[in-house]
Amino acid sequence: MRAIRAGVASARPPRDIPCMGPALLIAALAAAAPLFAIGSETWWGLAPCALCLWQRWPYWVAAALAVLGVAVPGRARAVLLGLAGLAALVTAGIGALHVGVEQGWWPSPLPGCQAPTAGGAGGSIDDMMRSLAAAPSKPCDAATYLIPGLPVSMAAMNLLYGLGLGALALLAARRLARA
Repeated sequence: MRAIRAGVASARPPRDIPCMGPALLIAALAAAAPLFAIGSETWWGLAPCALCLWQRWPYWVAAALAVLGVAVPGRARAVLLGLAGLAALVTAGIGALHVGVEQGWWPSPLPGCQAPTAGGAGGSIDDMMRSLAAAPSKPCDAATYLIPGLPVSMAAMNLLYGLGLGALALLAARRLARA
């Protein structure tokens, strides 16, 4: 009878497997945000500005950290999920900066968001034409709205999503650290 019990006990999954769920969820949610942004460019023709592109990188970092959290056991997983949460909060911070630029509260710190200027006040029309970018890009202060009539820009949605994802990841990390 003990041999049967021992065989059943060894057939059970390791105790650590249920803890992988939060890491997989955080990884999927973190990757979903930049994939949705890329999809909105492809399907709806929304053009990203430089700040829009910057907001995507912390999501990829958060997704990678959460995927690494799946591969490691115990407290290391909690640490990686905590770092993924901080990465999500970084993208929320960039989103807050972007909302401020859209609202005209401050100028964008990125040179790609500013209109090109000629070499000086005495520049000719030809000088100004040569200083223009080869392909026009969307200015950072022009808000993009996904849902017509809803006054929440894509940058504001990113801010809210990043805050929510960061809070979720930090909460999951805290629970795993206590377990």
